[in-house]
Amino acid sequence: MKNTRLAILCAFTLVMLASAVAQPASKHILSSDEVQKAVPAEYFFRGQKAPVQLRNAVGFQLADGKMMLAALVDVSGYSTGVQEKYQGMLITETKLNVGGSELAPGQYGFGFTADGKFVVMDVSNHDVLSASWQTDSALHRAVPLKLVEDGPGYKLYAGKKWVGIKTE
Repeated sequence: MKNTRLAILCAFTLVMLASAVAQPASKHILSSDEVQKAVPAEYFFRGQKAPVQLRNAVGFQLADGKMMLAALVDVSGYSTGVQEKYQGMLITETKLNVGGSELAPGQYGFGFTADGKFVVMDVSNHDVLSASWQTDSALHRAVPLKLVEDGPGYKLYAGKKWVGIKTE
């Protein structure tokens, strides 16, 4: 009798573990541990690599497991012209709508420019899209880079500047 109960309990435990493992990923903003595992330590852009600021890295994962990652990079080795619009890296495994413009899956550089634009560039520094950024003057604690859910999409913040991102 005791062995039967133990066997049933073990079988139930195995079924529950298998069920938990088999569940699909849910759409969510990545935790800092998940970001640390996914974001590269260095990023290649415009002929050279730059250290990625892992403390200023964010991302989300969709229910199908695909991710979008963004992080600030150390641009001190780049020319002034590149530094004016390149502040970070953006990697997406899914098609995005960024500020109303379509962005294909890929690896890009991005920046919030002084003239009010969020610019996304291919790795050779050619503009792929440009969208107007907005300011959140009600934001009490601005940080260098953060991602927040916004209805069906997200807001990517750099300080108080932000741009809307939706998956397509």
